[in-house]
Amino acid sequence: MRILPGALALALLIPIPATTAPATAGPAAAADLAPPAGAPVAAPATARATVTAAYRETAVRMLAAGCPYAGWAARGRQFLFFDPVGDGRTAEVFGDLATARRIAILVPGVDTTLADFDRGLGGVARRAPGVQGRTLYQQLSKRDRDVAVISWLGYDPPEGVGLAAATYGRARSGADLLTAFVRDLGRLRPAAAITLIGHSYGSLVVGLAAPGLPEIGDLIALGSPGMGAGRAADLGGARVWTALARHDWIRRIPQVRLFGLGLGKRPSAPDFGAYALPTDGVAGHDFYLAEGSATLRAVTDIVLTGGPRHDRGARVS
Repeated sequence: MRILPGALALALLIPIPATTAPATAGPAAAADLAPPAGAPVAAPATARATVTAAYRETAVRMLAAGCPYAGWAARGRQFLFFDPVGDGRTAEVFGDLATARRIAILVPGVDTTLADFDRGLGGVARRAPGVQGRTLYQQLSKRDRDVAVISWLGYDPPEGVGLAAATYGRARSGADLLTAFVRDLGRLRPAAAITLIGHSYGSLVVGLAAPGLPEIGDLIALGSPGMGAGRAADLGGARVWTALARHDWIRRIPQVRLFGLGLGKRPSAPDFGAYALPTDGVAGHDFYLAEGSATLRAVTDIVLTGGPRHDRGARVS
């Protein structure tokens, strides 16, 4: 096995056979791309060159992969990595990642695939990570242009609501990949404040990654079935924010974990210790980042004002 060479920043570890790889093969190793640990932090010019190289090399792979991915690349969209194998993986960037002072990373949940990244499961656009990331960026950039949003499909979410969705397995693997990604991003952009946003099962990925990312100040869990912890204090010291709408079907999932089954306590539980976000205008599980929702406005506030002086809201009660 070997890793594809290249200058793709922030990519995933995806080994491929030593035989000649097609142009659509998976992205390069993160270790090849970010500055080595202990090295001087990246200057703006270095960050610009690294990110631009990532976009360029990913576009080549997407163009070679054909429809619909070639169309995404042809429209000048910005992707850090692309792997069409299996359910597929990618990460799209909205805004200028090389200079953004604040960066939000959106992690999607169950049933998210590369094929649905832009159209949404069942053709419902509001479920699409690409659409959600764009909507969040548009809201943020109205107030501050020095922001970027990354819609990160860098792991393999479970399919449906079966056994895989009721266990930590996929989330643990995803958390390892997310941790590596965020650390590389931090070395590339050390002055940027990073907020992690997990939707549904994606919030479990965020929660499991959080203890290994003490530099993260804010974690946001939207429609969360659990974050892999019994209380917010176990999530690495970050502020934890949660939104669970009245009509979200996640409320029907039992808050249990026994013999490795179940996702445990939801962050919306009164004794978890998270801070509640408003859910006015959120009609259900897929509406948290829909345009016009109170949750979207609150998430925008957190991304733009996160840090030591953040004015905390009310705890869940």
